[in-house]
Amino acid sequence: MVVRIICVIFCTMTYASPLSVMKLVIRTKSVEYMPVSLSLATFANCVTWTCYAFLPYDPFILIPSVLGIAFSVSQLILYATYYKSTKRQMEAAQKEAETGRLSQDMVGNGNSHNHNIDIPDI
Repeated sequence: MVVRIICVIFCTMTYASPLSVMKLVIRTKSVEYMPVSLSLATFANCVTWTCYAFLPYDPFILIPSVLGIAFSVSQLILYATYYKSTKRQMEAAQKEAETGRLSQDMVGNGNSHNHNIDIPDI
């Protein structure tokens, strides 16, 4: 009985571990640090184990699986909420980087030709 309770606790902690990123996602309004594939895999895994837990009705399998479904659904909702804003942020960062490179190339060192020559250290 004690081993089963310990397993429930550790399994629940495993399913809840990606939730630590949720605070960062909400603060930055970007899902850049939260992979959707992990949330989808967790959801599918927990649904499968929940179905299995109902066959012999094992609450020690059912409890962490249902909690895992709730955690993964909350991650998927968060991903759906901030996906578009992440896409816009990434495009803006890319444009900014390109603009920075263009202005750097235009200013250069006064030459109209931009030669990249690697000179080895002696």
